[in-house]
This record gives sequence, C-alpha cells and structure tokens, in this order.
Amino acid sequence: MTAREEVLARIATAHRAAAPPDLAYEAVARGYRTTSDLGPESLVELLVDRLVDYKALVRRCVDTDLPSTITTALAERGLTVLVVPAGLQPDLLDAVAVEIRRDQSPDDLSVADLDAADGVLTTCAVAVAETGTLILDGSAGMGRRVVTLIPDYHLCVVRTDQICADVPQALALLEPTRPLTMISGPSATSDIELNRVEGVHGPRTLEVIIVGSG
Repeated sequence: MTAREEVLARIATAHRAAAPPDLAYEAVARGYRTTSDLGPESLVELLVDRLVDYKALVRRCVDTDLPSTITTALAERGLTVLVVPAGLQPDLLDAVAVEIRRDQSPDDLSVADLDAADGVLTTCAVAVAETGTLILDGSAGMGRRVVTLIPDYHLCVVRTDQICADVPQALALLEPTRPLTMISGPSATSDIELNRVEGVHGPRTLEVIIVGSG
C-alpha cells in the first residue's frame, strides 16, 4: 500500500465510524465523565500539581488565615497599587498596605489605569483539577474580564469546594450565558524558535491561594 492509499483508507475508516449526517442533535452520544473517584484532598493535590507545572505560584491556607496570606503574598511581590473588583469580601484587605483601586463599573478604571496597576486580586467560580484551569464568570469578586488581562500580576483565591475533577463537571456548574474566562497558568507563548515569552496576552505572574476550611 502506498502512502496515498493508506491516507485514503484511514479517511474512509473514519467516515464509516462517524455518526450519520442526518442524526438528530439529541441523539448524539455523549459519553462524558460526569463523576470522579478522587476525594477532596486528591483534587487539591492534582490542581496544585497542574498549577505548578504551568509555572504558577501556589499557597495554601485555612479560611481564618486568608487575609494574612493575601497580605503576605502582596508584600512579597512588592506591590504598591492593587486592583480589586466589585463584590470582593472587604475584610480580606484590612491589613493590606497598598493602594487599592476599586473597579466597581466599566467607567471606574480605564485600560491605562489597569496598565499602571501592579496587580489584581480576584476569586474564581470553578477550578478544574485535571487541567489546572481557573474559571472566572464575571460575578462578584471576579469583575470584568479586562481587569485580569492587563495587570502584570494576578492573585486568585480558590476555595477547596470550588475544585472539580474535569471540564465537563466544571461546565455543569457554570452558567453558560455569563462571560467565562478560563485561565491555565500565567500568560505565555513561544516564537518560531520556541523561545518562551511570558506576559504577552495576560498576567506574567499567576499566584493562587487555595483555601480550606481547616
């Protein structure tokens, strides 16, 4: 068999295995995984492994230590100006010694304002352990998509009960009509010579605080 014949044979096999073109949408088989055998701590460990592999920074703390953990993270980064979206729990910033710029509406902070800020602090809606993906949906504590794309540093708070195993489970927990932003590690790309460049189309540094109840 020639290479051409082999390629055509594989295409023919794929066509025979495909669903008929007139198959009703409701009849399409969807064998997605909808459950996971992983327990809560295993999900946390898997998420941490994926985040670290993506070169994100990770901290863990209990709920009562979250304000001090945020304060420490910001101090270690040397931030002076922090963007905070509407709806973020106010007592999280009681001990923070930086200038807070609140983004309550689209008219509050311009692109230039966000570019001048050192970082942004948000929560998330869901975190996917298998892919190391944080999903923000623009609700309280997450803000507009632009506030997480322009500042050079993004500090994101993830609670352990927001962590699920994989993407189908995550999508089942989300409202699909909301503006979903999926973040898998810091912004990075490579040029034709495979030189890694960070911070091109999003934060150069992603730091995640995983918060447990005890």
